[in-house]
Amino acid sequence: MQTGLPKFHSIFSVDCVVFGFEDGVLKILLVERNEEPFNGWWALPGFFVQHDEGIDYAAERILYELTGLRDIYMEQLYTFGDVNRHPEGRVITVAYYAMIRLSGKNELHPTSNIVKKAFWHPIADLPKLGFDHTEIFEKSLDKIKRKISYQPIAFELLPEKFTLTQLQNVYEAILNKKLDKRNFRKKMLNYGILKELDEKQRGVSFRAAALYKFDRRKYAKLFQKELSFMKD
Repeated sequence: MQTGLPKFHSIFSVDCVVFGFEDGVLKILLVERNEEPFNGWWALPGFFVQHDEGIDYAAERILYELTGLRDIYMEQLYTFGDVNRHPEGRVITVAYYAMIRLSGKNELHPTSNIVKKAFWHPIADLPKLGFDHTEIFEKSLDKIKRKISYQPIAFELLPEKFTLTQLQNVYEAILNKKLDKRNFRKKMLNYGILKELDEKQRGVSFRAAALYKFDRRKYAKLFQKELSFMKD
């Protein structure tokens, strides 16, 4: 229905917080900006949403243009709308987050000239980021710290086949604390969602450890039972 009234034009942006895990280190995807404001600063991959596109589509487009990554499943994290968060005016941003396995498929090749480069940076010594991106990062890190206690999101960072030590390393990197090895392994095995494979590590100088796989079907069945129990 046409009302004859002028359309409103809101300014929105999307910022993407993408976590990866490599060599026992939790990392986050950053870009080096190539334009003002914050030219030369490190920041999260983010930019403005076009007037003719949806927020979810914009998140996929922006992540691809600024990093070269595509087909990454992202979830909405939070909306940041402080009046002075952008130096050029009122901009509301919708933050998305994702956790991905780092591999050869995740090579970074930005296609936009608004960034100089994209790279993976360890979260342990993260520099000050442009805009309010440090706050957005901290919000996302708190999110996965909470979520890892009740959902198996750690497996999204690991290769398909992994050792129990690698699994523990992910938990320790996210929670930022050491965990008791014996208790951790006992708890993980008791959940019944790990399938031990008839394989061991290869190409290591120390005693090769057994490899495991996350059993998604078994987890789904356990989760369904928990839901039905909650309904009773």
